[in-house]
Amino acid sequence: MIKIVAEKVRDEAKNVRTIFFRWDQEVRAGQFIMVWLPGLGEIPMSLSYIGTPKAITVKAYGSVSQALVDMQPGQEFYIRGPYGNGFQIDPGRKLLIGGGSGMASLLPIADSETDAIISAKTKDELIFTDRFPENRIFIATDDGSAGFHGFPHELLDKLDVSVYRKIYVCGPEPMLYRVMQKLSDLNASAEFSLERTMKCGIGICDSCSVGGLQVCKQGPVFTIEQLRGNPEFGISRTTYSGKRVFLNMK
Repeated sequence: MIKIVAEKVRDEAKNVRTIFFRWDQEVRAGQFIMVWLPGLGEIPMSLSYIGTPKAITVKAYGSVSQALVDMQPGQEFYIRGPYGNGFQIDPGRKLLIGGGSGMASLLPIADSETDAIISAKTKDELIFTDRFPENRIFIATDDGSAGFHGFPHELLDKLDVSVYRKIYVCGPEPMLYRVMQKLSDLNASAEFSLERTMKCGIGICDSCSVGGLQVCKQGPVFTIEQLRGNPEFGISRTTYSGKRVFLNMK
């Protein structure tokens, strides 16, 4: 466990904040760290910046993430890692598909050959839209308040995905599942970063398992071939208490 000091913070959207910090550790795009706040708990976080400085981008949804969103420069937190496999980044033209805060783990992939679909429930929840030229970005919102009125898998119908060497996807699992189905129909090469309930981050507790695949060890990045036909992906997950629940696919 390493003590980290927040160097600066930047608000990305309502209840979403990026925390920059110094850490002399090589990290691959798509890998994650476990972030611990004493007295509150520990959560997994992908890095949104992997150079110098590094950064995590946090959306408030629980006590630990809320405390991170409220964090100010000079405050301390603890990390361990990095864990997981990360993305296999191929040269050539790429498409990123990010849903909500899932766009954070995709940001380190972006280069001059990258287009992006950035989606959220509403325009006020969109993040990182200013990191891409206007001619390289496609926006989708559930309520139609910005860009395309609909979901990323529907927006894909308006794009020629054959121009992309590989497509990288991260976001809520129902979104990932629908995008996977669409890209399978289009015979596209793609990798998906999954987020699941995670306690240990090192393959012991098995709470992050999806159809026999451990997200913390064999993931969090999986190929479209690994997820296609997986009996749990897009169907169900395990809660922190160990209960199996079905995902809301509406």
